[in-house]
Amino acid sequence: MAPLIKEIEKNSDKLESVVCVTAQHRQILDQVLELFDIKPHFDLNIMKENQNLWTLTSDVLLKTKEVIEKVMPDVVLVHGDTTTSMAAALSAFYAHVPIGHVEAGLRTFDKYYPFPEEINRVFTDAICTYHFAPTDKSCDNLIKSQIPKEHIYKTGNTVIDALLYTVENYKEDVEGLVLNPDLKTILLTSHRRENFGEPIREICKAVLELINNNKNIEIVYPVHPNPNVRKPVYELLGGKERIHLIEPLEYAQFCSLMKKSHIILTDSGGVQEEAPSLGKPVLVLRDTTERPEAIEYGTVKLVGTNKEKIVSTVQTLLDNEVEYKKMAEAINPYGDGLASKRIVNVLMKIEKTCN
Repeated sequence: MAPLIKEIEKNSDKLESVVCVTAQHRQILDQVLELFDIKPHFDLNIMKENQNLWTLTSDVLLKTKEVIEKVMPDVVLVHGDTTTSMAAALSAFYAHVPIGHVEAGLRTFDKYYPFPEEINRVFTDAICTYHFAPTDKSCDNLIKSQIPKEHIYKTGNTVIDALLYTVENYKEDVEGLVLNPDLKTILLTSHRRENFGEPIREICKAVLELINNNKNIEIVYPVHPNPNVRKPVYELLGGKERIHLIEPLEYAQFCSLMKKSHIILTDSGGVQEEAPSLGKPVLVLRDTTERPEAIEYGTVKLVGTNKEKIVSTVQTLLDNEVEYKKMAEAINPYGDGLASKRIVNVLMKIEKTCN
């Protein structure tokens, strides 16, 4: 949402933004706010150790109610598929405030995968009024869900706006991380709830096999703070040669690391969209994706969490330059860096209607 907030600020004669953060992920949030120089008007600070979906949902719902009643906004904007977005949208719906969903229309059509994100986004789309969809596919998904066409706006994804701005303006290396210029860097991220347990152990075993079979690679893994991730990762990968287990990165550092990487393994939705803009093949550690456009365009491949499939697919990209270039040079379908401008143009028309 950061580039959208900044774009609204550029049009302060017509629009006023009131920024509310829940701090569902406190550490990750703060460094992004600093990077984009955003000062929230409301910081709900709801994060708790080992919080669960019941307490998280209720906290967001009740605390955003207080904010909405105080501000009385014309529109509430939420982003993506987090529990924060779903509960904040529900809060606005209860207050009869129109909702705009940024990154609307993404689907896997499996309510338990990813969990709970698929239901979060389906529910949010169902109750919101303005749907800012990133691609033709997401627009089609909304139309199939009986969303009126006049409420759907194809904008591209603001995540590309944020990425291109950050790569252009910040060249931050990761403190304490020394990469060998003679080795190919594989960047790994995995934190999805559905990969807890045996799936993440399979991913780690694949990493070990790749390291043992390829002396010309090193792997960098920013490890999510959730103990369901950290415990198996450090048990299986800790202290291994050419495997760098590091703390979660600030956004600018992560963008810099993506740019330096040769291949990216991830279960993150955003990375599936970002990395192709930097010419990096992405292997998705999930069995389904709500971003099928990337698969169709050839920038992404689904490999799931099966050790053999992960190893064989990575090995092909390491050994076959033609296959590597097919992915690295494919067109990114998710945007051109102008999504925020398009959304603001729509909001200004809404603002005129409201007033």
